[in-house]
Amino acid sequence: MQRPDVLVVSATRAEAAHVPPEFEVLVTGIGKVAASVAVSAALAQRAGNAPLVVNIGTVGALHAHHSGLFTPSRALNHDLSGDAIRALGYDPRDVLDVEDGDGTVLATGDAFVSDAEVRDALARRADLVDMEGFAVAFAAARFGAQCRLVKHVSDRADESAHGWAATVDASARELGDWLTRYV
Repeated sequence: MQRPDVLVVSATRAEAAHVPPEFEVLVTGIGKVAASVAVSAALAQRAGNAPLVVNIGTVGALHAHHSGLFTPSRALNHDLSGDAIRALGYDPRDVLDVEDGDGTVLATGDAFVSDAEVRDALARRADLVDMEGFAVAFAAARFGAQCRLVKHVSDRADESAHGWAATVDASARELGDWLTRYV
């Protein structure tokens, strides 16, 4: 029997391959737009009965000392021109704090980061990089749902990112184990 109080959100089926059967899984597709639309639609159908949203997935490490599993405390929308929008007098809400995190910062953007130069620029602001986390957290916040980000390092956000298909199952196992232990 599935737990209606938890919605596990993943960009791909591969990342959710080892989610225990008691959890409802929403596979959004890759990128911020796909993630925000899918999560918003799922939460709108629950009509005020928002579950805990747990976004699982793989990330690139922006620093050499990062490996393993993380629960980021902050998410950045890294490819939004936040400073320029603020200069126009608007708040782009390009930074979100997430409850129950471990202190790490996740940078989310629609660019697949596989270049060491891009990685190093992002590393000045964040620890990890993905393509959906901020969008999932943003949609959850808009619907009044609690959100946790749970990410497993699959690569170094450089040319090694192109080997993602060979590493995703190991990450999916770690993410499934985390759900069993902590949710």
